Amino acid sequence: MDVKRGEKPPMNAEEYRKIISNAIDKEVESYTFYRSTADKVKDPALKKLFGELAEEEKTHREVLQAFLTKDVKMLHFDASYNYRVVDDSATPKLNPDMKPVDGLVLAIKKELAAMQMYTQLAKGSANPEQRMVFEQLANMERGHKARLEDIYVNMTMVESW
Repeated sequence: MDVKRGEKPPMNAEEYRKIISNAIDKEVESYTFYRSTADKVKDPALKKLFGELAEEEKTHREVLQAFLTKDVKMLHFDASYNYRVVDDSATPKLNPDMKPVDGLVLAIKKELAAMQMYTQLAKGSANPEQRMVFEQLANMERGHKARLEDIYVNMTMVESW
């Protein structure tokens, strides 16, 4: 396969494993943040929400770990697909000691990055079942983001007369 000057060559299966390993790390980071936030907040509705988000992130990690147990040859990705996995290295690490509004902003950004990453992995999946798993993960992250955005709007955009 020819690679034009300035373009990255297509990724191989081992590079996909690295992306999935990185996704697992992000899911663990999100789980830790949501779990510690659930333990800290006093509002029962927020405690429940962050507990639910933590458990869903734990499930995501388990789904992704199942991909890593497969032989590299069993990962079905189109090697010619150009993945643009979100690089969030500029985003500070989630910190359970930050102000709630700042924590929500960072959590929303993390959910967006995860949603975009899973969407890209779904688009590049050559196996329909594998594609469906990544689409489901993207949809779950989209739901997390929407729930967090609702809280953010309610916290920051108080109606006044």
